[in-house]
Amino acid sequence: MDITLIGIDIAKNVFQLAYSNKQGKIVGRKRITREKLLREIRQQPTCTIVMEACGSANYWAREFRKLNHEVKLISPQYVKPYVRGNKNDYRDSEAIVEAAGRPQMRFVTPKTIEQQDIQSILKVRESYVNMRTKTINQLRGLLSEYGIIVSQGASRFRKELPALYDREAQNELSMPMRELVETQYKLIASIDKNIKAYENALKELTKVDERCKRLMEIEGIGLICAAAVVTAAGNGSSFKNGRHFAAFIGLVPKQHSSGDTEKLLGISKRGDEFTRRMLIHGARSVVMRSQHKKDGRSRWIQRLVNERGMNRATVALANKNARIAMALLLSGETYRKVA
Repeated sequence: MDITLIGIDIAKNVFQLAYSNKQGKIVGRKRITREKLLREIRQQPTCTIVMEACGSANYWAREFRKLNHEVKLISPQYVKPYVRGNKNDYRDSEAIVEAAGRPQMRFVTPKTIEQQDIQSILKVRESYVNMRTKTINQLRGLLSEYGIIVSQGASRFRKELPALYDREAQNELSMPMRELVETQYKLIASIDKNIKAYENALKELTKVDERCKRLMEIEGIGLICAAAVVTAAGNGSSFKNGRHFAAFIGLVPKQHSSGDTEKLLGISKRGDEFTRRMLIHGARSVVMRSQHKKDGRSRWIQRLVNERGMNRATVALANKNARIAMALLLSGETYRKVA
């Protein structure tokens, strides 16, 4: 059948395959189970396999590469326009083949095991951070019904809580409520311990990753941010330059332009939300501390703050850091601070 490209609509148990020749014509279709997928791909001549960048796609990409196939991943948002008629697995696999044949199509680089490890730790750590925030906010709201207002900030909250559930404390908390507050305090302490453990695990992984070490030299990029950038970009080979990476994570303006009228809106907020958020948080920390510094970078930041305001200056610095990070990944160089 002269197969040169296979589009696979991946799922948990049943996979739809569409086979295409070098003219881009669909020459075969097959629906097979998970257990038979590798056997089917092993029987095919060396070709290009394309999938949507969704759950388990990175695993299958690594397995197919072991069989000497070229593997490409496409963001689902770029496949959707090519789905004809009603959506189903059959048409999804054909849409993947159609999208892969477009000359301007953008592909996602499959993650390595090392990237997958870092991403898994980041995701679990983030879930614990969200759990801690939710628990603190819930308890803060419950205590307000007893006339107790706890100071803002997680560290102050942890310091003030033990005195509230103490049996000798003078407040309106009943005994059942004191026990509840004590239980939640212990839960928060346990979550803190888990977060610290995952941060230590990240430190161990990044100790042997020279990419993270070089990125952490940039003002505004710490351990978590550097790990997130490496997880999203790898060695940077799938990006043309820093501007391309900044657009990939949504740190560039949206446009609503027509003819000679160009209108720029807020940032697009596309792509990896976690990486974008970490870059912005790191940039905000740098912006807040720049007013007491006299180096060129700090002067540039203060000029932006005066002209555009704190938030825009923060996003501008996050964009700059993203572009610098990608330049370091692509060139292999170390960061040189501005005098």
